[in-house]
Amino acid sequence: MNFSVYWQHADAVSKTLYFILLAMSIATWTIFVLRLMGTRQLKQQASTQLAQAMTRLKTRLAPLALEQRKAVAEQALLRQISTEKSSAEKGVSVLGTIASLAPFVGLFGTVWGIFHALVAVGKSGQAGLAQVATPVGEALIMTGLGLAVAIPAVLAYNICLRANRALSHALQDQAHGLLIDTMLQQDSSAVQQVETTATEQGLAGGQV
Repeated sequence: MNFSVYWQHADAVSKTLYFILLAMSIATWTIFVLRLMGTRQLKQQASTQLAQAMTRLKTRLAPLALEQRKAVAEQALLRQISTEKSSAEKGVSVLGTIASLAPFVGLFGTVWGIFHALVAVGKSGQAGLAQVATPVGEALIMTGLGLAVAIPAVLAYNICLRANRALSHALQDQAHGLLIDTMLQQDSSAVQQVETTATEQGLAGGQV
C-alpha cells in the first residue's frame, strides 16, 4: 500500500482519475469555507436589506387598502427572501455532486488498476498470492482516495444545508415582524387621518 510505488506503476488513466479526485477535494473545501463565510455575511446584511425594502414600499402602500397593502408587502418580502436564499445556496449543489461522484471515481480507478494488475500477472505467468496481492492492494488506494474526498463533501453539504435552513427561518421571522410593524404603522396613520378629517369637518360645520 505504498503510494509512491503505485504512482510509478500507474498509467495515464489512473493518474487522470487521481487529479480529478484532487480537484474535487480542493473544490469541496473551497466551497465549504466560502459558503460558511457567505452565510454569516448574509445574516448580517439580510436584516438591513429587508428593512430597506419595506421602507421603499411605505410610500406605495399608503394609497392602497389594507388587504392590498398586506399582499404587496408580502410579495416584496418573499422576493427579497428568495434573493437571499439563492445567494446562500450558490455552490451547495456542487458539494452534493462531488459527494455522489467521488466514490464512483475512486471505484473506477480501483477496477482499472486491478484489471491492469491481473493482465500483468497473466503475462508474467506467475499467479501466486504474492504476485497478486501487491498490485491489487495498490489499486485499492483509489477507493480510499474516493472515500476521502466523498466523506468531507457529504459533511460539508449537510452543514451548508442546515446553515441555509437556519438562515431561511431567521429571514422569515424577521420579514413577519417587519410586515406586522408596517401594517400597524399604516393602520395608525389611516386612523389619525380619519380623525383629522372628522375634526376639520366638525370645525367647518361649527363655523357655518
